[in-house]
Amino acid sequence: MSQAIKLDESWKEPLNGEFEAEYMQQLRAFLVAEKEAGKRIFPAGSLWFHALDATPLQKVRVVILGQDPYHGPGQAHGLCFSVRPGVRPPPSLVNIYKEMESDLGIPRANHGHLEHWAGQGVLLLNSVLTVESGMAASHRGRGWEQFTDAIVRLVAEKSEPVVFLLWGSYAQKKAAFVQSVEQSGRHLVLKAAHPSPLSAHNGFFGCRHFSKANAFLEAQGLEPVDWRLPSAAT
Repeated sequence: MSQAIKLDESWKEPLNGEFEAEYMQQLRAFLVAEKEAGKRIFPAGSLWFHALDATPLQKVRVVILGQDPYHGPGQAHGLCFSVRPGVRPPPSLVNIYKEMESDLGIPRANHGHLEHWAGQGVLLLNSVLTVESGMAASHRGRGWEQFTDAIVRLVAEKSEPVVFLLWGSYAQKKAAFVQSVEQSGRHLVLKAAHPSPLSAHNGFFGCRHFSKANAFLEAQGLEPVDWRLPSAAT
């Protein structure tokens, strides 16, 4: 797997032990076998670590945790909730846009490409980094969760304050160890329901996480996130 790694240098040394670990070698063997069996895996191998390539460790100031990559052709590109330019925004992302509009007055973007957020230090991390085409959750329990747990721990160990936006019980359990300011820690941990249409009305809508995140960052003397997304070319 190391030959296919494309991620920012800031992550390589701290994650070196994970890449060399036995569970990662087993994961690599699994992925190789799946490809040799003719199965389509999303995203492309060069994008498996795109969240880490787009957002260097030292620049992380907000973390959004997802579960699995989108399993439809042309959707996943390594950032949670995000899709490639030209791909219709999925329902959960549409609800994220609705909450942003309600919270900050930002008009909804005409695309679902969140690279602009990643470039500002918003780590858009899925718990599992690959999936088989058309088979949701097909690569869970293969080792990716252990690897992304290590990423979350690295961010939590940063001396600078970080905002964790934890939407849904899955994300909340994954980052349960993060010490929040309410626990005498240095990070802001915000929790809400998942933005999925099945749960968004149970506490995601009205959570105002975007304005709360920026208010916290500014109170720490840090730059707020510009949540507006540049319009896609038409």
